[in-house]
Amino acid sequence: MTQRFYDTKTQALRDFAPLVPGEVSMYVCGPTVQSGPHVGHIRSALVYDQLRRWLEFRGVRVTLVRNVTDIDDKTLANATDTEPWWALAYRVEREFTRAYARLGIRPPTYEPRATASIMEMQAIIRRLIERGHAYVAADGTGDVYFETSTWPEYGSLTHQRTAEMEPADDGAPRAKRGPHDFALWKGRKPGEPESASWPSPWGPGRPGWHIECSAMSTKYLGDTFDIHGGGLDLRFPHHENEMAQSNAAGHAFARTWLHNGLVNFRGQKMSKSVGNIVTAADLFAQARPIVIRYVLGAAHYRSVIELNDDSMAEGEAAFARIESFLGRAESLLRAAGRDIPPAAPVTADFEAAMLDDLAIPQALAALHGEITRGNQAADANDTDGVEVALAAVGAMLDVLGIDPRTPEWAGDTGSDRETAALATLVEQLLEQRREARSAKDFTAADRIRDALAGAGITVADSPTGTTWSVN
Repeated sequence: MTQRFYDTKTQALRDFAPLVPGEVSMYVCGPTVQSGPHVGHIRSALVYDQLRRWLEFRGVRVTLVRNVTDIDDKTLANATDTEPWWALAYRVEREFTRAYARLGIRPPTYEPRATASIMEMQAIIRRLIERGHAYVAADGTGDVYFETSTWPEYGSLTHQRTAEMEPADDGAPRAKRGPHDFALWKGRKPGEPESASWPSPWGPGRPGWHIECSAMSTKYLGDTFDIHGGGLDLRFPHHENEMAQSNAAGHAFARTWLHNGLVNFRGQKMSKSVGNIVTAADLFAQARPIVIRYVLGAAHYRSVIELNDDSMAEGEAAFARIESFLGRAESLLRAAGRDIPPAAPVTADFEAAMLDDLAIPQALAALHGEITRGNQAADANDTDGVEVALAAVGAMLDVLGIDPRTPEWAGDTGSDRETAALATLVEQLLEQRREARSAKDFTAADRIRDALAGAGITVADSPTGTTWSVN
């Protein structure tokens, strides 16, 4: 079976074959660290973490580059006298890092900051000027623009004609030869801090947003690489401009373009003007990190996620079914003197779903189907069937990064405390029930069992002992 992805540029599902067999090079647009992370940032990073984990499970070596845009108009605008732009950028970058880590999103192979690649950006700009695709503004500001009219393929990523596009708003219109020309270099303006400018052949200034990713991706992955990813909102103008300037500079650039869908809250697109931004802190106040990962990772990566006030509670209930099976299966196997099996190969339907454009909803259906089979085996006291199901479920959970038993979730203290407390109370009641049954006080034993059932705890008696699970 062949891996397939939906390529944004061709607007079609395509077989995926990396440049180098057994290796995948991937660049993902990371955050502009002007303010803290929200659910849209988290969702995007999670999508590419899921992709990376799946490819690595398949035995592929993945080089993942996710940048940090630490110099930008908004970063300068949000700086204060007591917190200069570079301090703001570093503080917010750390907020992103902590949020990613809490959700089990693994660090990228490389995480370059834009300010560390100024020389590479200037080299691309010089090449574009030499090739006739860029020019220095005639107004003496030191701005440099990409001239879109010199590149016939401009618009090919988003399938737009230039006349239909919104004019670029990253420079003074009077300084441009055309309204869609976009900034490669921004000359230092009055009032901007000296620390936010670098010397260049065109005068002191700083890079435009789009040139940053062209420089960082090729610096770490080469002129041609396998996958470029990011949020759907970056297709235009950011990725369109990235591709145009990179191709015009002579780079083949990304061979496959992937874009993840956005997040709506209460039926509306998240927006500061609407006031419905859901921050990472909001999420962590609502649910355990592993449940947040489950909820945000359950949809197909290209779809829009619709969140509401009940989303995390619903996710908690769904994930509790997974945890219940794990606890029940392990208890039954231990009672039977069996070892907990290592993760086995994933099921065929799970694999087929992941190969088909990373179809997570179908993969989760396969996971829950195996949990159903495992519970049916437990009901029949079929320890062999339980062992097979547990091994398969463990493998699928590991691929998705949501196995609560793995070391990466050892810090999920909320889960640990709640599980330990529940287990202690249930085991005490079961011990009282065993004593009542030994004393042939079956009325008391049934009363304890009914009380547990009323609390959603299922008790199963077998020749090898008693096990329990959350219903």
